[in-house]
Amino acid sequence: MNMITRRLCLLAVPLALAGFAASPSSAQLLSLGQVSSYLNSFTSAEGEFTQINADGTISTGTIYIKRPNRVRFEYNPPEESLVVAGGGQVAIFDPRSDTGPDRYPLNQTPLKIILERNIDLTRTNMVTGHTSDGTTTTITAQDPDHPEYGSIQMVYTSSPVELRQWIVTDDTGQQTTVILGDLAKDGNVPDILFNIQREIRNWGN
Repeated sequence: MNMITRRLCLLAVPLALAGFAASPSSAQLLSLGQVSSYLNSFTSAEGEFTQINADGTISTGTIYIKRPNRVRFEYNPPEESLVVAGGGQVAIFDPRSDTGPDRYPLNQTPLKIILERNIDLTRTNMVTGHTSDGTTTTITAQDPDHPEYGSIQMVYTSSPVELRQWIVTDDTGQQTTVILGDLAKDGNVPDILFNIQREIRNWGN
């Protein structure tokens, strides 16, 4: 569980939040309903990411999202790793391993909160923090039925509303940060990208 949180959530795109200028339109506190509506406004997205690892090393790749409950992280050479969530599972493919992927239940990761079919941040006990720093709105959420799985702290800008960053705290208290750039939404993201069995057959070929 700790490794899946680290591998899924140490992801970032090269974008500095410090570059956002505060303005009357961007300083407002977004409501939980506004943020839920934004997350529900698209079912698929893709874009590049840069992963900042705990040891300071950096990896790059492409992220694909397709709600509900599907996400794929393709890593560029020299790493060439792969993380795929589909069918309720998350599989981590490591080119250095000869024993197949590590697999975990998606519903035991805080990331699943933003991958659900219908995202409703107004649910009782889901949101534990909701603030604005004058430039962004920060919302901290957890699975209300299993808070022991950890939490995800999401940072949004407005005009238009966009998810720019998340910080995941896992069940040991370790935090990892993700900064997102603009994603291309509702394009052609094939379902086959999230088929773990297909990736198992093809991995290493």
